Amino acid sequence: MPSFSLVIPTHSRPAQLSACLRSLAEIDYPRECFEVIVVDDGSEPPVDSVVAPFLSELTLSLVRQANAGPAAARNTGVERARGTFLAFTDDDCLPEPSWLRALADALAQAPESMVGGETLNAATGNLCSETSQLIVQAVYRYYNAGPRRARFLASNNLAVSAKGFREVGGFDPAFRAAEDRDLCDRWLHSGRLISYHPAARVRHAHMLNPRSFCQQHFRYGRGAERFHRLRASRNSGSLLADSRFHLDIRNWLGCPLAAVPPRQVLPVATLLALWQMTNLAGFLWEKAQYNACRLRDGALSRFR
Repeated sequence: MPSFSLVIPTHSRPAQLSACLRSLAEIDYPRECFEVIVVDDGSEPPVDSVVAPFLSELTLSLVRQANAGPAAARNTGVERARGTFLAFTDDDCLPEPSWLRALADALAQAPESMVGGETLNAATGNLCSETSQLIVQAVYRYYNAGPRRARFLASNNLAVSAKGFREVGGFDPAFRAAEDRDLCDRWLHSGRLISYHPAARVRHAHMLNPRSFCQQHFRYGRGAERFHRLRASRNSGSLLADSRFHLDIRNWLGCPLAAVPPRQVLPVATLLALWQMTNLAGFLWEKAQYNACRLRDGALSRFR
């Protein structure tokens, strides 16, 4: 069986982390073939007491760093990783018992590929969380229409060879959101493949309200602007091509609404519209900040 290092960034979510570690303790995979690395990204208080009960059940290590965001935290975990393959999930995710076996099966077919699976909503009854799940499904439907030639995997459910991950430079720590889009794009740009295997499932227990829903997608919009700016600099794709997803209303409204009961159509449609607006607002805000910095730096250069 291939060896895995499971890397989990966490920041001040002790209850979610405990549930995540409980699910990992129930993974159906030889214990000697995987380790768990929790990276405490500046939690207050630290998560030592959360991790301690699982030390006897898992090969588990805890690393603490000053808060730098999940991308930087994952890279810190990889520095300690000993496995042939890396697997990433988040502290509010609950991998199913068969998760690692499904990833191992996928990597056996394509060991040089990045592989990932399906994410399911565990916060049932929460309309914002359910809508967020519909968004993920819409994105995967569009970008991963060819599972063996997928284009995007979220960082809460993906696995990759440690060697390949290090060769492409890991996650970009400058990202606070959308770091997975950037990693996937650099991975593809290097000539490697991405494969989507829905049998590798995790449940995402992210409780959202309208305010946190909008904040989340505003951050994603900011990350998207940075992603497209860097993407243009390495000539790995274009904003125009990706904008087709948003320009076709069937992708982000028609298909998601077809999956909800009639009584939820109006509130879900409202949330989907909010997603589009806040995502665009975050994109434009980040672009304005970047342009303002360029103007300021240019003015300082002329003054000097």
